[in-house]
Parts: sequence; C-alpha cells; structure tokens
Amino acid sequence: MQGWSKTIWNRTTLKALLLPGGVLLLSAVVLAYSGWLTLALPALSFLYYCALIGGMLLAWRFHSSRTFSALLVVFLAETAVSTFGGGHISPATAGWTALQAAAVLVPLNFILIALMHERGFTVSSMAPVVLFLFVQSVIVAVICVAGEGAPAPHPHHIAATVALPGAALLAFAVAAIFLLSRSLLIRKPVDSALLWSLAAFFLSLQFANTVRIATMYSTTAACILAISIIENSYLLAYHDELTSLPSRRAFNDALLRLQEPFSIAVVDIDHFKRFNDTYGHDTGDQVLRLVATNLARVTGGGQAYRCGGEEFTILFPGKTTAEVVDHLEKLRVAIQCSEFYMRSGDRRHTPRGPERRNQRTRGRARKADAIRQLAQDKSSSPLSVTVSIGVASATEANPYADLVLQAADKALYRAKENGRNRLESASVGRRTRVKTAGIA
Repeated sequence: MQGWSKTIWNRTTLKALLLPGGVLLLSAVVLAYSGWLTLALPALSFLYYCALIGGMLLAWRFHSSRTFSALLVVFLAETAVSTFGGGHISPATAGWTALQAAAVLVPLNFILIALMHERGFTVSSMAPVVLFLFVQSVIVAVICVAGEGAPAPHPHHIAATVALPGAALLAFAVAAIFLLSRSLLIRKPVDSALLWSLAAFFLSLQFANTVRIATMYSTTAACILAISIIENSYLLAYHDELTSLPSRRAFNDALLRLQEPFSIAVVDIDHFKRFNDTYGHDTGDQVLRLVATNLARVTGGGQAYRCGGEEFTILFPGKTTAEVVDHLEKLRVAIQCSEFYMRSGDRRHTPRGPERRNQRTRGRARKADAIRQLAQDKSSSPLSVTVSIGVASATEANPYADLVLQAADKALYRAKENGRNRLESASVGRRTRVKTAGIA
C-alpha cells in the first residue's frame, strides 16, 4: 500500500495534475479577490468566446472529441444561466431553475465525458453526444420557461454569491473525486483539465450574480480545456505513448542542455525478442511497461527516456560514474525482482472451428484433465525480466554528449557479451558482476 501511494504521489504525477489547469484557476482566483480584474464585461465576454471557439477549433483539428464535448457542455450551461438569470438569480425564479439544472448536469456530463473513448469527429461518434446534450438543453429550457412567471426580486435583495443546493454540491463532489482519482491514475492532460475546468465552472455558478466574476471563471474553464489539447499534443511529441516516459525527441533536447559533469546510462531488456516471439507483442508491451515503471523511479537524480524498441537511456546531470553506479545497480536489482506473471494458456494455441466443437462434445470426459491443467497454469513460476546496463561519464578528454553516449553503448555491449543482467562501466571504475538470470 505504501509503494502504491509513492507511485501515485510523486513529483511527475503532481506536476501533471497541477499544470497548467491548477495554476490557471489559482490565477483567476487571485484576480477575483485582489481587485486586479479591471477588464469591462464586454472585454471579458470577448475573451470567453475566443477561448470557447478557439478551443473547439483546436479540438476539431486534433480530433479531440472529449474536449469538444466538454466545451459544448460549458457553453450550453453558461448560456442557460445567463439567459434565464441575467445576473439576478434568486430562489423561485427561472434563473434559479437554470442554475440548479446546470449545477447538477455539468458534473454528471463531465463524468460521462471522462469515460468516453476518443473516436474522432465522425457522424457516428459525435451524433449521439450532440443529440444527448440537445435533449438536455430542450428539457432545461422548457422547465425554465414554465417558471418564468415568478416575479423577479428587487436588485437590492440579490446576494453577490449564490448558495448552491445540496444536490448540486453532492454532484460536484462526486465528480471532483472521480476526476481527481482518474487524473492521478491515468495522468492524461484531458482528465486533469476536466477536473480544473469543473472547479472553475463551479466558481462561475457561485458568482452568477456578479456577472464580471462569473464570466471570468467561465473563460478560465474554457481556457483550461483548450490548453489541454496543446498539452496533449506536447506529450505525443515528447513522450512515449506506451510507457509514458519521455521519448527520443525529449532525450535529444536534454542532451543539448547538458553541462559537464554528467553521466549517461543505456539500458536494454535482455532477450526481449524472445518475449515477443514466444508470447506475442501484447506480452512484450507489458514487459516494456514493467521496465519503464522501474526506470521512472530511478534514484540519484536520473531521468529515464525511451529511445526506441527495448532500449532506454538515463541521464544523470551533474553526476559522475562513481556517483551513479550504486543507483543503477539498485535499479537493475529492482527490475530483476519484479515478477511478471503470464495469463494461463495462450489462446493462439487453442483449436478453432470443428476441432473445437468436437472437443466440447468430449468436454465431460476430460473435465478432470482440464482442472489439473488449470491448476498447473496457476502454479507456474513467474517470468523473470532482466536488463543490461552500460554507463559512461563526461571527462576532460571526452566532454561531448554524443561521445559519452557511444561509450555507454560500448559498455552495454560488453555487459551483454559477459552474460547479461549486469552493469558495466566505460570508465576504469567498478564493474558489477551478477549471476545471469533467465527469462522464465
């Protein structure tokens, strides 16, 4: 349980959660309470529509149907509240009904959007979403029009903030807990953007009677969603989608910023081709994720990158080989001790067609054999995943990153030639020798 907590609450996860949505919302709160917000309402409305339309165009261009749907939800809810409320919301009015509906429907819609799969902008994928939101809007409009006959209170009796009903607070709380948990586990920009956008919209509802403040928070909600598309594009460009580690492009950029001293370690999964050939590419992907999870936790100030295939690289800025070798050895042992269990049986070897149907007719006669086989599968020993590591450091004679990387590659080849599952250094320093571990 403690290891799981460390995995959730690490620097990378918190950074992905708080940036940029949390910072944008905090900036909006500071502007609202400090009195620094000097823009007039028309200017704020212009910014709101710029953020909304710009976000929708970005979502369409980058095929982000979830972000587009969230922006549409914010637009419909804000339009309903401003149309029927007009900045004078109090109980027993049409504006109050619209606010209650928005306060309940927006959190529930955000939960549904978070559970959606990205399917692009096709008619078959977007039509159900648009129809669903259209039906909601019609129902809310009919209910609000039916209650428009109530007399509006005198402006002096209208509070600056609106106390949301209990059902709305419960809906926001459930949605916030769900989106927070999803953001911590999945760490995708869209999920964290949904969380912070929901928080911004919650504040816009609370300040519905202060139109400038409410418009500012609605603008913040739209900006958070729009910026999440840019963040997601950045991740696709600089991070490996399978392992979530920084990719080769990020590694090349980091090399340009290195200053002596620094160390580079090259990590390669032992016998990785055998995993793919024996168990299939799905198992190979699971092995890559297992190794990447351990690499992401490397100590000593190292940053891991996936440079392609089964090869990874770790940069240690400001560290020499002597300072990083213990951390790399700890990493190697951690990967070796990470047990990898296969699912019982391989479906590719299961007979198909008539042969399978014939086996069903003989199933009762072979029930005991099947039970024994299942027990053997469950008790089978786990697969052992190991890595070989080569490390090199910048020196006065070899200060260039590309030469240090070549030296680390040579050390990696030496580690493989000497039996794999070992750490080799390109310098005259220590070499770590261990008993070579098999795959299974």
